[in-house]
Amino acid sequence: MNLIFTHHPADSLNTLLKEAGRPHAMILADSHTLSACVEPLREACPALADAPVITVEAGDVNKNLDSLRHIWEQMQQLGATRRSLLVNVGGGMITDMGGFAAATFKRGIRFYNVPTTLLSAVDAAVGGKTGINFGGLKNEIGAFCDADAVVISTSWLATLPAEELKSGYAEMIKHALIDSPAEYRRLLDFDIAAADLTGLLPLVERSVMVKKGVVEQDPREQGIRRALNLGHTAGHAFESLAMRRGRPVPHGYAVAWGLVVDLIISHMKLGFPSAAVHELAAYVGRVYGVMPITCDDYPALLELMSHDKKNATPGAINFTLLDAPGKIHIDCIVDARDIEAALDIFRDLMGI
Repeated sequence: MNLIFTHHPADSLNTLLKEAGRPHAMILADSHTLSACVEPLREACPALADAPVITVEAGDVNKNLDSLRHIWEQMQQLGATRRSLLVNVGGGMITDMGGFAAATFKRGIRFYNVPTTLLSAVDAAVGGKTGINFGGLKNEIGAFCDADAVVISTSWLATLPAEELKSGYAEMIKHALIDSPAEYRRLLDFDIAAADLTGLLPLVERSVMVKKGVVEQDPREQGIRRALNLGHTAGHAFESLAMRRGRPVPHGYAVAWGLVVDLIISHMKLGFPSAAVHELAAYVGRVYGVMPITCDDYPALLELMSHDKKNATPGAINFTLLDAPGKIHIDCIVDARDIEAALDIFRDLMGI
């Protein structure tokens, strides 16, 4: 996978397409990125000037089988062959679903990811996980398939609402926690609410390289790659519960809350420093607010956690935990009583 970090994404993409022999390229975008990103990109990138655009409705609720079918049908009507190339321009919904569409169409065509949100740049666009939501569960259907290239730029982020920037930053905090104390401190000290986008690019590059290093050791998530699930066992449950309520929350917000839960459990099980748990809880509360839950929600949250794809044993709930930033413990089975105790502490710390 060719990772390119740049302040000039159109130039980089033009060079890539020239080097690839100007393949039959198609662009996938959603209704939000079509005018904000795709039109300026086509104007600045001659190699994509005439590329047809496949459009789906924006929002993670549309990362589903109906949208996937639409993409396949459009590629078929456009005469796509196994030599064609799909350029996914958008957030995580587009790179996840576009990657899966490319991985499965004619048993696989090439694709590039051009993430236009911070979350997709540091998470969804890199690492080879593709898929769609199914049966009310996040990313339930999918495949491992690497993009041929990922063009990452913070220049897209100027048009994003603050909520989107903060959502992506939660994944960067996760990467920093599994990386080192110094990187974690660097992220907590950076003001994402008033972000200098030029200064953000090196932080993004470091975050992506942390993920890349883990993925290269374990591309199919059989071992150490599960370190990247820090914050996601509880986080995905929060996110799915919010979807059930009809009040979706940004993925990164759910991950931020999940990180607090995971560090509480890390303190309970591995002695992660209590002061660091309180510091993160205060940071998350200040930046991400809270998701209102009560003890009546615990059965639903536990049931959702039990469906997590990293649970190898039926009925067991698997967490990634830390005994300190950079010191990872994967495959930690936590029983329901301890999870409920952690949720009690979470509610106390977050003032719910």
